[in-house]
Amino acid sequence: MTDSEIIDFETDKQSTYMYELRDILYIRAGGKTPKAFVRTYGCQQNVADSEKIKGMLAEMGCELTDEKEEADIILFNTCAVREHAEDRVYGNVGALKALKKKKPSLLIALCGCMMEQEHVAEKIYKSFPYVGLVFGTHVIHKFPELLYNSVVEGKRLVERGTDDGKIYEGLPIKRDGTFKGWLPIMYGCDNFCTYCIVPHVRGRERSRCPENILSDARSMVENGFKDITLLGQNVNSYGKGLDQSISFAELLKKVAGIDGDFWVRFMTSHPKDASKELIDVIAENPKISPHIHLPFQCGSDRILKLMNRRYTVEKYMEIVEYAKKRIPDLSLTSDVIVGFPGETYEDFQKTLELIRRMEFTSLFTFIYSPRVGTPAAKFKDPVTHQEKALWMGELLKLQEEISAKRTASMVGRTMRVLVEEEAKEGILNARTHNGVVVEVPGKTELIGHFADARITEARNFILRGQLEQTK
Repeated sequence: MTDSEIIDFETDKQSTYMYELRDILYIRAGGKTPKAFVRTYGCQQNVADSEKIKGMLAEMGCELTDEKEEADIILFNTCAVREHAEDRVYGNVGALKALKKKKPSLLIALCGCMMEQEHVAEKIYKSFPYVGLVFGTHVIHKFPELLYNSVVEGKRLVERGTDDGKIYEGLPIKRDGTFKGWLPIMYGCDNFCTYCIVPHVRGRERSRCPENILSDARSMVENGFKDITLLGQNVNSYGKGLDQSISFAELLKKVAGIDGDFWVRFMTSHPKDASKELIDVIAENPKISPHIHLPFQCGSDRILKLMNRRYTVEKYMEIVEYAKKRIPDLSLTSDVIVGFPGETYEDFQKTLELIRRMEFTSLFTFIYSPRVGTPAAKFKDPVTHQEKALWMGELLKLQEEISAKRTASMVGRTMRVLVEEEAKEGILNARTHNGVVVEVPGKTELIGHFADARITEARNFILRGQLEQTK
């Protein structure tokens, strides 16, 4: 069989299992519609994976529920990026013991990045005997088959570490939103930053065919989606390994060229692959959000080398300065790790200096968290967590000042926004094209619609305004 024939065969096989499970799960639920509870931890890629899982559960005849107590199937899609996320999973899985005792037919499943780590899978198997199914990121497409075998055989089942390097298309998707949506364009990562577990749990980079991505994007636009985010661990390296030659900039231009009134965003970019071609495409296309999330992680070249980031501070500043010149309304956000092993206070001061020079809209900041299986976990780390927390306080204070300055500069402008949700009674959260939140008075009927908002007030990270008209 060719690769495409193998993928088609596998997708058809899983469809058969989904069909078979309709009757099985109905009977297990006592002759009524089975209910499934899905909780997602971590990044947007995990959210997109959970949307596939929910789509498969729907094909199995399940109704989704937000109440664990009424569920027949409980599934946690886990994150391994930081220790805090793992601890939350262990705590929440432990709390399911009472539910399983009360309802023996309850099936508890764990999947995602944590489950691709051998030591985690072993801990789950030994410490949580009421968890019936464990599977990793590489076999999400086999979820129906795994669930079928677990239910029919009545045995605990663990499947991980089986990456075949392929992308399985055609799986059902049940999206969480109706006007904002995630669209994966690639999977895995080839960068192997020394602190990051992602390449070890999600595998090497694999790009989806552009035709499939464009087909999904058209379908989303036709179904009313107004804000589409293209997803990848490093979208800037999209296209490697495909038979046809296409860069991420070219793909982004094609998506933005689809007929319809919508915005397109993307995440995440790696500075070593950020190109002027990409910046030019953003600058020249009004549908593409003038927002770039470009993680720099640290302002010290010495630490960047230890992190295996493969760029310098000078290279980072060069691409940002070009972007600021080409994109007038650019919103720049970033990730920062504080207290990487071997980092000194002098190194940290270089991070603060870079923040001052770049004037980020906002930052996602983290105190370094060692991950088992990564090189950095073995590095000497003499700085105490308490001292790192003090550094973090300095960073947050600086960024608050910068964010307040940036939002204040937007007061008095009228900007197009997408109304996203109700913040509290009578107050809605909207978002500008470049990703800044605006609180506006309004009725919930406006959610999911574009509008013009006049900015009247600025706070540290968000704006307040008045809607002028909907679109």
